[in-house]
Amino acid sequence: MIDAVIDRFGLTRMPFGRDLPPGRLHRHADCAEAAARITWAVACRTIGVITGEVGTGKTAAIRAAVAGLDPAGHNVIYIGNPATGVRGILTSIVTALGGRPAHGTAALAIQAWNVLAGEAAERGRTPVLILDEAHLLDHEQLEAVRMMTNHEMDSSTPFATILAGQPTLRHNIKLGVLAALDQRITVRCQMKGMTGDETASYIRHHLEAAGRTADLFTDDAVTQIHQAARGKPRTVNNIAVAALIATAGAGKNLVDQAAARAAIAEITATD
Repeated sequence: MIDAVIDRFGLTRMPFGRDLPPGRLHRHADCAEAAARITWAVACRTIGVITGEVGTGKTAAIRAAVAGLDPAGHNVIYIGNPATGVRGILTSIVTALGGRPAHGTAALAIQAWNVLAGEAAERGRTPVLILDEAHLLDHEQLEAVRMMTNHEMDSSTPFATILAGQPTLRHNIKLGVLAALDQRITVRCQMKGMTGDETASYIRHHLEAAGRTADLFTDDAVTQIHQAARGKPRTVNNIAVAALIATAGAGKNLVDQAAARAAIAEITATD
């Protein structure tokens, strides 16, 4: 079916996938703002928190920000599933920087700190620790992250930390028991999704990246997709792909309201 869609609409590849290189990502305002704040947090070697509902583009913003970093001056440590306990996070840090994890969590914590500091002092590269899905972190893990930022009597930190997760992360950090961590966060961004005009631009952008310059979605179809997705890029992707398949299956040349409705019903079905 994918080949049929590509051939029917004059595409070079299937659009609305996650395989666009960072330099070709759609830079709507939400994504651009989050990427800019991440970049600032990295430059200042501080803690940044990026939150948003599922599908609002947090990981895409991280990709965009990381792509803009000088690889000679930064070492990115990305942990996509932090629900591995404190030891799991520390092990990932040590391993990423070429160390062999020590036995015992206390010794491993010291080792993780040393390799992070050594990367900055000895190699001149700023470690960038990115914890995605950070709403899954428990109190112990969040406190471990804070403790790693202690350095030289609180005067400096040799690495940057980016916590990205769903809105519950923001609420969890505000709990009184995490006040010390909350006070260390200097960059915050809440992603809310795209506007209607940005959704239209987003759809055109992905079609152009797939080789289609002529209009393919009617204005009414775009409006329906935006409203159903609430501006969330991931949901827009899913509905748009389903709408393309429905349109090709119906033998039509434009994605219209009927195709958009069918796609929305398919994607939002709960049975």
